[in-house]
Amino acid sequence: MLQTFNEKNRNLFVNINGTLIHRDQAGISPFDSAVQGGDAVWEGLRLYNGRIFRLTEHLDRLRSSALALAFQHIPSHAEITEQIRRTLEANQMRDGVHIRLTLTRGVKITSGMDPRLNQSGPTLIVLAEHKAPVYDTAMGEHGLSLITSSVRRFPPDCLDPKIHHCNLIQSILAKIEANNAGADDAIMLDKQGFLAETNATHVFIVSGEGEPVLLTSRLVACPEGLTRAAVLELCRAHGIAHDVRDLSMTEVYRARECFTTGTMGELAWVSKIDGRPIGDGTQGPVTRRLAGLYRALTAVSGEPLVE
Repeated sequence: MLQTFNEKNRNLFVNINGTLIHRDQAGISPFDSAVQGGDAVWEGLRLYNGRIFRLTEHLDRLRSSALALAFQHIPSHAEITEQIRRTLEANQMRDGVHIRLTLTRGVKITSGMDPRLNQSGPTLIVLAEHKAPVYDTAMGEHGLSLITSSVRRFPPDCLDPKIHHCNLIQSILAKIEANNAGADDAIMLDKQGFLAETNATHVFIVSGEGEPVLLTSRLVACPEGLTRAAVLELCRAHGIAHDVRDLSMTEVYRARECFTTGTMGELAWVSKIDGRPIGDGTQGPVTRRLAGLYRALTAVSGEPLVE
C-alpha cells in the first residue's frame, strides 16, 4: 500500500506559525526541535463536509502530550483552531481533507538536546491535504494484508505511549518490514508478546470461538486512539458485544474478523495476517456494520469550521 500524489495538492498553502506559505517554499529551521531530535507532538484530523471530527478531543490530546514533554508554551485550543480555519480557507477546502497538526518545542538558540536552548516559543505547523481514507485503494475487494513485526512497542516504563510524539522510528522500522514482506502494514506486539497495534493503526478482532465479541488491546503499549474510542462508543450505543483486554496472536489468527482504525484510514478490514486468512477471507458482518455506523457518525458530528 503506497499513497500516491493527488494533483489537487500541487499548490497547497502550509501554515507555519500563522504564516501561509506555498508548499514549495515552506520550510522549518534546522535549529527547530523537530529537526534536532523529533521533539514535537502531532495530531491527525479529518474534515467532513466543513466539520472536523472530534476536534476538541484531538486538541486535548495534543495539549496532554505537550504537557508530558514539559513544553513551556502551548497555544490554546482557540488559537490552534483559528490557524486550522485559516489554512482550510486559504486552500478552499471543505470535504475529503486530512489535516496533520505538528507542535514542536520551537527553534533553539544553538544545536543541542537541552530544552533550555528553546527560548522563542513553539512552532505550530498546519498541513491540510486533499486525501481520501488511505486504505481504500489498497483494500479493494481483498482487504489489508498484515505481517507481524519483530519491532516491539515500548511499554510505559520505557516511553509512555500516551505521549503522541513525532519520533516514529519504531513505526518506520516496522513499516519497512511490512514493505519488504509485500504486506500493507505490520502488527506490533508489546514486551510480553501481546498485540499492541500496527505501525499506524489500532487493531480490532471478532472472537473466533463462541458468540462473536469484538476485542481490542488495552492501552498499555499503544496510544489513546480517538477512532478506537469512537468504535467502542458505537458498540455501547448499539448493543455490540465487546471487550478490551490482552490479546495473543493465537487469538488473532483464529479470529472471525479483523479491522484497523485510525483517523487517516478510518475503519479498514483485514483479510490476511502473516499469510493466514482471517475467517473466510472476506469482510465480515461486524466490520461492515461498524464501518457503516462510523460513516454515519462522521457525517453528522464534528466542529464546524468551513461554511
